[in-house]
Amino acid sequence: MSTLFTPLAIRSVTLKNRIVISPMCQYSSVDGFANDWHLVHLGSRAVGGAALIIQEATAISTEGRISPDDLGLWKDSHMEKLKSVCSFVHEQGALFGIQLSHAGRKSSHASPWKGGKSLNGTNGGWETVAPSAIPLTADDSTPRALSFEAIANVINDFRNAARRALAVGYDVIELHAAHGYLIHQFLSPLCNVRTDAYGGSFENRIRLLLEITHAVREVWPGDKPLFVRLSATDWAEGGWTLEDSIALSEILKTHGVDVIDCSSGGAVRHQKIEIGPGYQVRFAERIRKESGIRTAAVGLITTADQCEKIVSSGQADLVLLARESLRDPNFPLHAAKALQHDVAWPLQYDRAKLK
Repeated sequence: MSTLFTPLAIRSVTLKNRIVISPMCQYSSVDGFANDWHLVHLGSRAVGGAALIIQEATAISTEGRISPDDLGLWKDSHMEKLKSVCSFVHEQGALFGIQLSHAGRKSSHASPWKGGKSLNGTNGGWETVAPSAIPLTADDSTPRALSFEAIANVINDFRNAARRALAVGYDVIELHAAHGYLIHQFLSPLCNVRTDAYGGSFENRIRLLLEITHAVREVWPGDKPLFVRLSATDWAEGGWTLEDSIALSEILKTHGVDVIDCSSGGAVRHQKIEIGPGYQVRFAERIRKESGIRTAAVGLITTADQCEKIVSSGQADLVLLARESLRDPNFPLHAAKALQHDVAWPLQYDRAKLK
């Protein structure tokens, strides 16, 4: 029996297997609206057999976008197309999740294939915000340090986006607290040099994430799962550490969070990442064992055997696929064959099932 293809119940939902499609920015929206690209991209992964599809980092406000081409959920009119995507994903027997995000000082950049450079008011950009007035690079504009009032507005934007997510029909919300985006900027002492209630001590630097978690849980039903993506380490001296992530995960477990999605890096450009196959799995394993919360592993996971080992050995409860899913939208169906586990194919594709 393959552990990878055993169901997992989290609150009131059940994942049919342990394979999840990681949120991957598509930079294909206009004014935050989803379109047919998102329907096909997300829908095809549901057809391909994954248990849960998590929609890309979705901005909770216009200022929170990474680029002008990001998906958004800051207004009610964004919901209509997302409802059709959600309906299709559910029709394929998959769960649908959304990653809510604010990019902070990483906002207002061109999409990668448009150069990825910092934008300003003359070329489609906007003022960026952060915990402290520290730019990411010398080429970026200096962000405005958020006031208490502005922080309260960010928290409310997350709450309102979560309310819309419920109305759309998502099964899971993931809060993006990784990759150097706003919440991660508050966590990391390399980005946060505040001296008030949101800076300095560990307890102060995690305050924003806890307040966002509480705000989301006010509108997100208690029977629906809540994930948090963390950068387990900054990969830089003086930054956020794995030990910090373990301590934070223990706290999040008592604040209504069900799964820690374990990524890493992104806070600063001088990071030194040790990359290799499954290079972040050890973070998921330690957080799971030492904090007692469920974890998801992500990062250079590319084979069925690798996925099976991760979940069967207890390194993580879920495996998230990103680039491998772009290469092979049907990875779960092919993985089942490789592990000699029979799963149903979509009826429309059954004649092509690998025997």
